[in-house]
Amino acid sequence: MLYDESVCVTRVKLSKADSDSDQQGETPRVSCLDQPMDSSGVHEVIKYAPSRLPAKQYDPDTTEPISCSLQSLEELLSWKRNKANPFNVAAVPLAPREPPLAGSPHRTLVSHDMMGGYLDDRFAQGTHAEAPYAFYHWQCIDIFNYFTHNLVTIPPAVWTNAAHKHGVVVLGTFITEWTNGAAACEAFLKEEESYRAVADKLVQISHCYGFEGWLINIENALSEVAVKNTPLFLRYLTDQMRERVPGSLVLWYDSVIENGKLTWQNELNQSNRMFFDACDGFFTNYNWTEQSLEWMRDYSGVQGRQADVYIGVDVFARGKVVGGMLETNKALEIIRKHGFSTAIFAPGWVYESHNDKAEFRKHQDKFWALLSDYLYIHRPISPLPFISSFCQGFGKAIYRRGQREANRSWFNLSAQEIQPLYYHTELEGQGWFGGRGCPEDAWNGGCSLLLEGLIPATHTSPVCAKILCLHVPLAPKTLVTLIFKPSAGIKVSLELKTTDAHLCTGTSPVDEGLQLVSQFSQLCGNPSPDGWTVGCAQLEFHGCALRNVCVSIQRDGPPQDTPFSCRVGEIMLLDVADLQVPPELVQGLCVYDVVWLRGAGTSPESPSPCLHFNATLRWEYPKELVRHFRVYWRRLRGPDPRIPPGQLILVGRAYSKLFRVTELAVPEAPCLLELVVEPVSRKGLPVPESHWGRRSLSYTEDTTQ
Repeated sequence: MLYDESVCVTRVKLSKADSDSDQQGETPRVSCLDQPMDSSGVHEVIKYAPSRLPAKQYDPDTTEPISCSLQSLEELLSWKRNKANPFNVAAVPLAPREPPLAGSPHRTLVSHDMMGGYLDDRFAQGTHAEAPYAFYHWQCIDIFNYFTHNLVTIPPAVWTNAAHKHGVVVLGTFITEWTNGAAACEAFLKEEESYRAVADKLVQISHCYGFEGWLINIENALSEVAVKNTPLFLRYLTDQMRERVPGSLVLWYDSVIENGKLTWQNELNQSNRMFFDACDGFFTNYNWTEQSLEWMRDYSGVQGRQADVYIGVDVFARGKVVGGMLETNKALEIIRKHGFSTAIFAPGWVYESHNDKAEFRKHQDKFWALLSDYLYIHRPISPLPFISSFCQGFGKAIYRRGQREANRSWFNLSAQEIQPLYYHTELEGQGWFGGRGCPEDAWNGGCSLLLEGLIPATHTSPVCAKILCLHVPLAPKTLVTLIFKPSAGIKVSLELKTTDAHLCTGTSPVDEGLQLVSQFSQLCGNPSPDGWTVGCAQLEFHGCALRNVCVSIQRDGPPQDTPFSCRVGEIMLLDVADLQVPPELVQGLCVYDVVWLRGAGTSPESPSPCLHFNATLRWEYPKELVRHFRVYWRRLRGPDPRIPPGQLILVGRAYSKLFRVTELAVPEAPCLLELVVEPVSRKGLPVPESHWGRRSLSYTEDTTQ
């Protein structure tokens, strides 16, 4: 992988903490129940009427929110902003990055095409999945395209959220194929009014759901009128996207040519240049040769826009292609040799082609390691506080502060945090070290970063594992916290590499740092359960931006071959001044779209099937301040007044200011329960309960039925 290394290094001595102490992406507006904001209570009369929620946006059995595509031209043209799926709106804006996409001469696009799409990832709040597919090598790629063979593929928000955290642009897909596709093209490309109507809807959808653009794939022949209007459609769509969506991108797939025939060229040439000239980029078909790349490099139509030509690579290696499968690196070597960008199609091959899904991480890491010499690392730009537990968005359990909170397999890419670099490096004397995601233990989320290797007897200097490449402007006083679990026989330290060496200075005032560490650990609770070490230091910087984070591991003993492991649970950098800023209040918690169901099982009060409560919660809180929200419920009062109020019970985690409660077994009516929302601060400090959101809900049976 390729990096820039113009940095200075600050070695951090970590003190062990005392173990006793209508904008883009805006959610579509919907009305709550009749809930005055000066009232904390809502009343519901139980009615077992069929759900009025849109079947395409909510699972009909559970009312879980789901993502979906648009199947027809009529469905696209009738799409309305006020009918959009609120749960498919991206909760994470696109992070800035270095270098910016426009300044990247060799880009990497991933087109995710897997088994028809909308699989486990269709569940907007995640799902229980034993062996899901996920992607986490984000810093190696620049653009993510969600691809299906539906007319309009809207990326599930879980993908957009994960990509945006890493500064990766997200594209949906507009595709026409076969007889139905040809009919749709003749309908919308017949005149200016009709193609502008389609383009306007695509712009509105992208703007509403918070992703950056479209891959346009016309894989059917076009009439003379239709093909003449296609570049006009592309130009209008591209211009409108640029006006409405910052950082937008519209790409054309190598398919039809200027006479309307469906003839894949496998290159950019005079037959398809008219489409390239009308949009932001060109995605070639997969049957290219090195000779075609050589010719294209010198083609006049490419000059000045070589980075906008994405050479397609089918990882399944279908047809007569270069590379593919575990030889995909051969294709990338040739593409980079000639200075082009690349579009890697269906890298989910690593998942689909192996029956042992439990080994997915191993296969995924092997595949991307093969490509690493031809990928260019970009750095997401993040303000303080910066925090990551390296959660990949899935796991065998859910952890909180080193403890298992839920013992079940799960998948939710919105829970994915900034990812580290995963790699394997050889040392002299048969030594090695590497890093991988490991779900067997974690500090927060579903996995930790496991650094492991062998330090040979001849290796006397520390092994330095670069785990993060990023750009974080540092505060004059910055608190650094590393939570880790080392094996015996090693010493662990942290290295922070920063820019602007002539301007940047860093010091670590020990006394003041230790005082702050004590205060911080008291606020956060017991910092060292189950073998985890919480190391902290306060550093002073002037004019610095963090670029690389490295974990340094050194043998603690006589020179001998030393196998080691170090599980990194979390890294956090905080502006000390922000620790004194009081937390915000959760405001405006409301409850709406209530659905009552009878489900399997029995409640303590009744031998009949359980009463299940389903509803949407919405609230206001500055989302840049939180990692996620924890949603609880408790019984306040039920039919039997002798039963005291219950304890708070966790319902789930929300990664936006919106949460759908589904299949919650509640006591029989009449009853009064409370719904509670706790913000989980990015500062790592607990938010006082007085600042949580609360709403009581009473309910009674419908006596008129």
